[in-house]
Amino acid sequence: MFLQRRINFLNRMEDGDLALFPSAGLQIRNHDVHYPFRQQSDFWYLTGHNEPESLLMLAKGLEGFPSDTLFVLPKDLERETWEGVRLGPEGAKSKLEFEDSKPIEEMPSRVSLALEKASRLWYRLGGNSGIDTLVMETLADLQRRVRTGVTPPQAILDPTTLLHEHRLFKGDDELDCLRRAAAITEEGHRAVMALAKPGGTEFELEAALHWAFRRNGNGRGGWAYPSIVASGNNACVLHYTDNDGPLNDGDVVLVDAGAEYEGYAGDVTRCFPVNGSFSPAQRDVYEVVLAAQEAAIGKVVAGNPFCDIHNAALSTICEGLTTLGVVKGNPGAIEEEEKYRPWFMHNSSHWLGLDVHDAGSYHLDGSFRPLEPGMCLTVEPGLYFRADDESVPRELRGLGIRIEDDVLVTGQDTPDILSAGVPKTLEAVEQACASTEFIFPGEIPE
Repeated sequence: MFLQRRINFLNRMEDGDLALFPSAGLQIRNHDVHYPFRQQSDFWYLTGHNEPESLLMLAKGLEGFPSDTLFVLPKDLERETWEGVRLGPEGAKSKLEFEDSKPIEEMPSRVSLALEKASRLWYRLGGNSGIDTLVMETLADLQRRVRTGVTPPQAILDPTTLLHEHRLFKGDDELDCLRRAAAITEEGHRAVMALAKPGGTEFELEAALHWAFRRNGNGRGGWAYPSIVASGNNACVLHYTDNDGPLNDGDVVLVDAGAEYEGYAGDVTRCFPVNGSFSPAQRDVYEVVLAAQEAAIGKVVAGNPFCDIHNAALSTICEGLTTLGVVKGNPGAIEEEEKYRPWFMHNSSHWLGLDVHDAGSYHLDGSFRPLEPGMCLTVEPGLYFRADDESVPRELRGLGIRIEDDVLVTGQDTPDILSAGVPKTLEAVEQACASTEFIFPGEIPE
């Protein structure tokens, strides 16, 4: 899988091209403690190597340089005793199918020699300060030596435009990971619906989510992004991550959380009542958002422009705002004049993959691009009525509802909802909340 991706990129390069892709590095959390390491997505996509301080070099038609070289941390028994086993150069060649692999200490000299022979460089400036410095200093040195016959690369190209177009279309192996991430995500959401009760806390639910994600990921996963567990008025903060509030009787909890599996993200939002039963007003708002999401999912069909997804959700939301008594007037005029924005202020979809807001352009030639089979995206409309918003009916205040699923564009008229197993209808959600025990049903089959 990773080798084929490198081949695909090399096939788009010209003779004389050099491409550099640095890994992620360790990041300090405090003093001498690091954040948990997470590999840079483009690097992972091309290598499958999950260690820091590494660099991928692709070369096409450069004499003396193999087509793909991975620079990695060398084997070091003392350091591995402290930090864990390293793959090492030989392991990179045998396990990751690299033509060549060398210790990272040799990288600066090898990159400098390759730049001296390259006619073009594929490299994204600004992503890694150390490699930026190496590249710019080498290019400056080559420029000073032009009178000796040296010819520096004549162009620096950003590889992400091409690479992210590749990443936008998911292959079968990727879809397996996305389905697995969605299945693990389902377990987490079912757990918190069963666990929530008046007198509990948001952080208890957060802990249950992360327990499910880690347990069912077989040690190869965790959360794809910081989980949002927002009860009551907290749900009106779109990126709320404090997750330290109480679960009050009568409130609705918004949980936006997804598991990560082999680097691929789940991204699901569900809302459920703390006491297990939606009030009439809560049901009304939920049904509006659910109808908006269903209308939007109906537009996830190959050939439709990406903007159709949001437009379908928005039209339904504007109509729903009138039935809820929030806004008076014609739904079309409400949409055109953007009177909905105080309560629906975000888009309804984004790409999904190795990054939760995944790579890939939303436009082609100045217009929203048409959907194509293999694209994976979210669909997530919502309505948010703050507790201090006196412009809306009292029974709606302090209520935030968002419903989100992970959806695959197929070659058929019907999309594939990867997260369809997560309870979503009012009846299914209340049934999941009625579970009396916090017990997982067991391991999810591979």
